Amino acid sequence: MDPLRSPLLTDLYQLTMLHTYYRARMEQTAVFELFVRKLPEHRNFMMAAGLEQALEFLEQAQFGPEELEWVKTSGLFTPEFVTHLRGWRFTGDVHAIPEGTVFFPDEPILRVTAPMPEAQLVESRLINLIHFESMVAGKAARSVLAAPGRTLVDFGLRRAHGAEAGLLAARAAYIAGFASTATVLAGSKFGIPVVGTMAHSFVQSHDSESQAFLDFARAFPKCTIFLVDTYDTEAGVGKVAALAPALKREGIPIHGVRLDSGDLVALANSSRRILDAAGLTDAVVFASGNLDEYRLRELIDAGAPINGFGVGTSLVTSADAPSLDAVYKLQEYAGRPRRKRSAAKATWPGRKQVYRVSDASGRFHHDVVTVEGDCQDGEPLLIPVMRTGKRLGKPEPLKEVRARAAAQLARLPAGLTGLDTALEPYRVDISPALRQLAEEVDRAMIS
Repeated sequence: MDPLRSPLLTDLYQLTMLHTYYRARMEQTAVFELFVRKLPEHRNFMMAAGLEQALEFLEQAQFGPEELEWVKTSGLFTPEFVTHLRGWRFTGDVHAIPEGTVFFPDEPILRVTAPMPEAQLVESRLINLIHFESMVAGKAARSVLAAPGRTLVDFGLRRAHGAEAGLLAARAAYIAGFASTATVLAGSKFGIPVVGTMAHSFVQSHDSESQAFLDFARAFPKCTIFLVDTYDTEAGVGKVAALAPALKREGIPIHGVRLDSGDLVALANSSRRILDAAGLTDAVVFASGNLDEYRLRELIDAGAPINGFGVGTSLVTSADAPSLDAVYKLQEYAGRPRRKRSAAKATWPGRKQVYRVSDASGRFHHDVVTVEGDCQDGEPLLIPVMRTGKRLGKPEPLKEVRARAAAQLARLPAGLTGLDTALEPYRVDISPALRQLAEEVDRAMIS
């Protein structure tokens, strides 16, 4: 049993609901939509990611022998229900906004149309996947906007909250504009460029720092970025510069140095001077060490001559905003629109579409959320991606998703690209048709 594909990777109440629907013969078509109620503090937009993993889960999830044995021995369900689960598959339709698309509160990211028991059971895992990758993609996009023209690398695996989180965070960050990752499996599985330098322990295990640099350069002559802060950073850069002529004679160029601690502004400036004085003007200065988008902004505003950054813990945990208010709500059942009306958590009923309207310059101006079929000006964002449990096309190449994300960031209104809360939030209109439908649903519920 692959636990990441198992339908038991869910909340218990999904199974109890599945059992109850089965007993009540409530198997008519349901429509659920996944959306975010509000943005975290200081976030002006979010970025959709995780759709590929969600579709993969929907295609592959089934109750195998181990899952069925657990359901049987749990004591919670009838034998007939266990037999029923043997043939369970997701057979529904899915509409979604493409990965790499920016989105805003109250806008459906994904819509599931399926028999009620199927649509209900997949709720927890769909939120789990799309919430996490979208959260990290949104965080990564902020670093991309804060450090234009700099190379950004995901360094987050070792601090991620679990193996899957580290792997999917690398994917989400790459979608948002990071150039590469240090996570090797992300390169193998997703084709993301992988990079790495050297370990402090490698330097410490040598009696001579210079010898450590030589051994590394000869082992990886095309990857010569040296970690120089194991002892004295400026002395380490000086040793790299001193080795350059000998390495050049061996055909090994110096690609750069990596700073991982200390006063990065001062050390970047001194490192740049040492490298330039040695004629290593093409060598880069790369920095890491507890960085986030705010620290990147500080370093760039200070004029630090840093060509690239490794961002880890803050990225994969989205440290300043570690969760989104993401929900998956019933909007229609048995052909009738449905609506939750509880205080502060009311939903808009029915199947919906989101239209994005741009201004004359091509920048996003506002969105309109309306009922499906109520055509509006602008570009419709939700597209069909799965029908009767099967994807409508091959997985989208990650390079295309990444290109979409870059284009989306370039079209954001200027006021939304900063790290602080925008003076004017992005406008999301609820259409008259959707408001009218909500009123009709409310009247029907009262009567």
